Amino acid sequence: MYCVNCGAKLSAGQKVCPICETEVYHPSFASEPEIRTYPDGSFKSEEFNYKGLLFVITILYLIPLILPMILEISWVKNVGWSGYVTGGCILFYLAFILPYWWKRPNPVIFTPCFLAAAILFLWYVCWNTGGSWFFPFALPISAALFAIITAMTAVLKYVRRGRLFTVGGGIIALGVWTVELEILIRVTFGVDPHFYWSISSFGFCFIVGILLIIIGIVKPFRDSLKKIFYIGKV
Repeated sequence: MYCVNCGAKLSAGQKVCPICETEVYHPSFASEPEIRTYPDGSFKSEEFNYKGLLFVITILYLIPLILPMILEISWVKNVGWSGYVTGGCILFYLAFILPYWWKRPNPVIFTPCFLAAAILFLWYVCWNTGGSWFFPFALPISAALFAIITAMTAVLKYVRRGRLFTVGGGIIALGVWTVELEILIRVTFGVDPHFYWSISSFGFCFIVGILLIIIGIVKPFRDSLKKIFYIGKV
């Protein structure tokens, strides 16, 4: 069965086309009463159990978060390797547990928070190891990646159209970022300044990004993509 308006293939039982939202008419089911397959109302007990489970996970999570630091301080009177464990646990919690405390976590808020925490963790690693690579290398690389990912997340969240342009432009920007990465590696650590892998990486990202932008410009390609993958406004 196909949509009479846009021609998208429909599955049995669909009442509205997922692409153009045209109402689907089923003559054989017109006279049959609607049958509810789910009960009405909401279940507050499930929400309570969900929050309770997150609370238990958070409490248990404090064990690997604090215990290594307590043990190291009690043994050697200093914080070294335990700081890596604690920092890694904090990053994992920010990325995979903290957003689920909200029903609809906003990636525009949580993504920059996670990236900022990752930059602070890199600074701690550099400081704890007595290195000097954070400001000339890690900070500019992390800041550039922070800007690219945050911008893509915000545009994809709040701009409903032109998503192919956003993704294509973001992929090209990531290709440029790999060139910056190799340049800073060679300048900071005194490696041979000739380009190697970053050129190939940039070329691949540039081709993929341009293809996505072309698909976004050419309407037949864009419509075919929407029909095949049931994508909304791209």
